Order: sequence, then C-alpha cells, then structure tokens
Amino acid sequence: MAILDTGHGKLHYQLDGPEAAPVLVMSNSLGTTLDMWLPQMPALTEHFRVLRYDTRGHGQSEVTPGPYSIAKLGGDVISLLDHLKVERAHFCGLSMGGMTGIWLGVHAAQRIDRLALCNTSAAIGVPEMWNSRIAQVRQSGMDSVIDAVLDRWFTADFLAHAQAQVERVRAMLTSTSVEGYAANCAAVRDMDQRADLHKITAPTLVIGGK
Repeated sequence: MAILDTGHGKLHYQLDGPEAAPVLVMSNSLGTTLDMWLPQMPALTEHFRVLRYDTRGHGQSEVTPGPYSIAKLGGDVISLLDHLKVERAHFCGLSMGGMTGIWLGVHAAQRIDRLALCNTSAAIGVPEMWNSRIAQVRQSGMDSVIDAVLDRWFTADFLAHAQAQVERVRAMLTSTSVEGYAANCAAVRDMDQRADLHKITAPTLVIGGK
C-alpha cells in the first residue's frame, strides 16, 4: 500500500503497468475507491502506467476535516504527480473525478496531456439538494443513500442481472466515511466551473451516458 503525506492529508495510491509507458491518472466518483477501475485495468495497463488513487475522504486516504473544494482535490493530484516526478500525464475522471479533471485542465494545463471527462459536469444540482444529502448521511448513515445512488448509476436490467458487479460498488459505498462523503458533497455543491471551460487546451474526450 502506497501512502503519500501531502502535508494536508494522506493519500492512498497505486501504480500499475509498464514503467516506461505514459502515465494515466484515474480519478474515482463520489463514494467509491480506486477499486472502481478494476474492470478496466487489464485493458488500460496494456498501454499505460496507470496511477489510481482514493480521493481525499475515501477508501484508505485520510478523512481530513471538511468541507473540501474541487481546488483542494485537484491540488491532491498535483501533489501525487510531484511526488512521483511525473511532469505530464493523461487524466480520466468519472463524475466527481471528472470535476477534478476540469479543474486540472483549467488550472494546471502544463501537467495534463489528454483529458477524459466521463459522466460529469462543470456544475451540478442546487445547494439545497447537496445540503439535504449531507444532512441525510450525517443523520442516518451511508446506507440511507446507497439504493438511490445505485438506481442513478445502473439500469434496472443491470441491477437485476449483474449482481456481483453491483454488490462490489455497494460495498465501496457502504465503507465510505460519512464525514468524507459529506465533505466531498460540499466540494461538488460549491463548484461552478462553467465560466472557465474555454480555458481548457488539452485534447479532451467528453463521455455522457444515461
């Protein structure tokens, strides 16, 4: 297990793939860990040195006091790249990870080669929605939101016929720290990067699914 102490919190990360290959950073969605990328790893490591990490407040990374910001989450990625002496990397983020990718594309363009933004947004929801979710998990725990999250993420057919994959994601959500989840909800709540999107210069792939 690799842990980086950034001075502002400890980050759990993992490197896989050929040492000489281009580095690809994978950033997880809200409530998950670096293990969310396990199904893609055999294909990705054929071409890339894959750097996965648990976003602050998730998995084996430290749950530092919140609320967090997208800038703070982006700064964690820069700290990882600096620690590993990676000057430039590709970056792929899903949902909240994609929001981190947007921030990096705007504010750390010199560090990002190509960018993949998956099922994400430069602004999402209204503050009341996020405040309600924060209050719910603090009052009733992660179990109180998991079924609704799974219904948003997966089709009814997938939920019915891919039990092993769904339960793996459920386990990640269940194990997520309430305070870590709430602090990251606040980061998404307070984010609006729409005015800065034009500043992204990296070749960017945007993926949307429903």
